[in-house]
Amino acid sequence: MNIDTLKGKTIGAAVSGGLDSCTITKWLVDNGVNVICFTADLGQPDERDVSEIRERMLACGAEEAVIVNAKAALAEEGIRLIQCQAMYEGGYWNTTGIARHVTVKAILPEMEKRGITILTHGATGRGNDQVRFQLATNMLNPRFSVYAPWRDAKFLETFGGRKEMIDFCEARGLPITATHEKPYSTDANLLGLTHEAGRLESLKTPAGFITPGMGVHSKDAPDAVEHFTVTFSRGIPVEVNGSPVTPLQSLLEANRIGGRNGVGIGIHTVENRFVGIKSRGVYESPGMELLGKCYEYLLQLILDRRARRHFNDVAATLAEQVYQGYGFDVATQALHASIAPYTRLATGTITVALYKGNVAFHVAGGAPHSLYSEETASMEAIGDFDHGDSEGFLGVLGVGARATAVAGQTQ
Repeated sequence: MNIDTLKGKTIGAAVSGGLDSCTITKWLVDNGVNVICFTADLGQPDERDVSEIRERMLACGAEEAVIVNAKAALAEEGIRLIQCQAMYEGGYWNTTGIARHVTVKAILPEMEKRGITILTHGATGRGNDQVRFQLATNMLNPRFSVYAPWRDAKFLETFGGRKEMIDFCEARGLPITATHEKPYSTDANLLGLTHEAGRLESLKTPAGFITPGMGVHSKDAPDAVEHFTVTFSRGIPVEVNGSPVTPLQSLLEANRIGGRNGVGIGIHTVENRFVGIKSRGVYESPGMELLGKCYEYLLQLILDRRARRHFNDVAATLAEQVYQGYGFDVATQALHASIAPYTRLATGTITVALYKGNVAFHVAGGAPHSLYSEETASMEAIGDFDHGDSEGFLGVLGVGARATAVAGQTQ
């Protein structure tokens, strides 16, 4: 699909209101395409008023600009990520990856109401988001087509990158905030901020170079410990510091408290993109990091060694599934279902101590399914564990150990 095949048609544009959104919308309109813009309200912390996006897109030539409230849906998906500890390659909480899934699911019904079956987006041809938009759209509604300007030769003839886009918008008086001097780009939602490109592409630029949008760097956090308490019921946070919360409220409060203590701010990763290249990102996700760490402390109480091994394998696979845009496929559904028994057991209250970016265990309680017993674990002469029983246990284990030595298999 290219621009020539779209002339005279009406398409839906998934937009954030930034440089790419403004450029693509105006370029499409200039080329005879009717554009209706759709924005998912994801609680973007970098937007003073998300309704302003509507005015920006109308100024760029859109026939209509629709904003869909998806904050609660995103929060629920964020909690699901916490329940399965789905951090991609160990450090990234998939905050943008899951947001693309939520965005597509939120805007496709609005497009259907208007008889639109072509979705366009501003994701580049070298990143992960193009895959997420494409696969999510195809899986949710196979009748839809996806047009990506960054894969259209005619678009690429005009726009090589940010410089040409900024020049294009400035020449037409479009309402952009991007400048040639901006040192990096940011994608934002209530789960976190992802910073990349620009000066961050150099590994000589430290993660501390970013200006945090969800808190402070750990060095700038208070010189005092702050305690944070969360109660989970069947895997869902229901109280924070003694007050009842919804999933959305739990994340917003964790963002606020974690952010001011430098938790999850400026996380550096060099990761493997789905398209096959390495990329460097600096992430902020204070609420996800804080609630995620608390949930991990709860999991330590309820998972035995076999459950733990299975959980860890599922967590790694689910993180990759979401990162690569397969959040809606049957494998993802099956993986979530496989850890559902653990999630149902995840009830309890965890208190942690926050200090300059660190989250340390403080107190745990109210966990009816905990396998931990102070008496059984004690080195004192209490509980129902008989040290003498270990003689037979070690005797059995020793049979195999001796056999490996006799067979010359040990080093």
